[in-house]
Amino acid sequence: MGDPALSRRGFLAASAAGLGMTALSACGGGGSDGGSSGTTTIEWWNITTTEPAKGVWASLARQFEAQNPKVKIKIVALENEAYKSKMTALTASGKLPDIFHTWGGGVLKQQVDAGLVEDLTDSTKSWSNSLLSVARQPYLLDDKVYGIPFDMGMIGFWYNKALFERAGISAPPTTWSAFLDAVRKLKSAGVTPIALAGKEKWPGMYYWAYLAMRTAGIDALQKASDSKDFTGAGFVQAGQHLKDLVQLQPFQTGFLGAAYSTPTGQAAAVGNGKAAMELMGQWAPQTQKSEGKGIGKDLGFFPFPAVEGGKGSLTEVFGGGGGHAVRKGAPQTAIDFLKFFASAANDRTLVTKTGVIPVVNAAADALTDPNLKAVNEQLKTATGFQLYLDQAYAPAVGQEVNDSVAALIAGSKSPEQVTQSITKTAKEEQ
Repeated sequence: MGDPALSRRGFLAASAAGLGMTALSACGGGGSDGGSSGTTTIEWWNITTTEPAKGVWASLARQFEAQNPKVKIKIVALENEAYKSKMTALTASGKLPDIFHTWGGGVLKQQVDAGLVEDLTDSTKSWSNSLLSVARQPYLLDDKVYGIPFDMGMIGFWYNKALFERAGISAPPTTWSAFLDAVRKLKSAGVTPIALAGKEKWPGMYYWAYLAMRTAGIDALQKASDSKDFTGAGFVQAGQHLKDLVQLQPFQTGFLGAAYSTPTGQAAAVGNGKAAMELMGQWAPQTQKSEGKGIGKDLGFFPFPAVEGGKGSLTEVFGGGGGHAVRKGAPQTAIDFLKFFASAANDRTLVTKTGVIPVVNAAADALTDPNLKAVNEQLKTATGFQLYLDQAYAPAVGQEVNDSVAALIAGSKSPEQVTQSITKTAKEEQ
């Protein structure tokens, strides 16, 4: 989702004397600019740092300002993990931006429980029903609305059809054993099978999360969170399956130091035809084109494979979307901007120009990309849905999932140690 160049904990230490403290003092101050103009400045924090989306979002902000001459939208765009680190600090300080990106789930709940987030139930009732129900779910807490979605989707494999053909792979694998065979075939053909941003821990988490869903079953993830115990056999098996993949050395050279959205990162490796696959969300095609060249008609999509003998199903999906929440006490203008952003016309613009999947029912006709249609169809026929683990769980638990899985991929933790570390952190959160 969402969603790591530095760990949250490491970033907090590194930023204490720098931009992090500047951000702490700058937030929570929406309203008059103090001058004679009576202008209301709204601070909007998001993770849209790559083109074309960054430019499209800035354009929408300028349109809103043109329609509301007394309003100024100040955009603060941060890379995924830097954003999460700063928001952890801001939550602790009790000062959030006027409008801020959220993936919903346990992180949003923590902010709501701290009294930092505006209840949008009544103020959005007249128009929020125009949004897809599944897209709204992550932002509903105790049947109250605390966020408005702008994107919805799932994590799956984006692959290069031409490289698969070169390796003699006639169709995307549907089982884990077939997936491992495909990795072997790609390596034999001299093709890097998978690109991974090892420096940013969240992309690696996707593998363990999906494997846990496929082995232990999707319900086990919630039960483990409730019981504070992730040491069950299915979770250990998930780590072992991931270890089996890592032992094939499927990732690009230098992957442990690679970022996600940089010219030498994960997305660029796939976008430039240097790697055959990446496990990523619905934003992947646009990021591949933004950081690399993009592979056009050679790009395909397939869901995460089933694991033989596992309790999970191929039709159970992992992912989420993006949404916006509003700080408690923010100006009404902030909510007005969310309504503007969620209009059918603007959602069509987002779909056609930035590659998101529509969340406004009336904008569904704007979806034409065959791969995104495939994602959308997979979502519509899903028999289960699991939110990103680093958002579904309490922040410390989600971070430990990311950290421990990264350690497994790097070879410094065993599958058993991963489950023990996550369990220890979950119990400490009680």
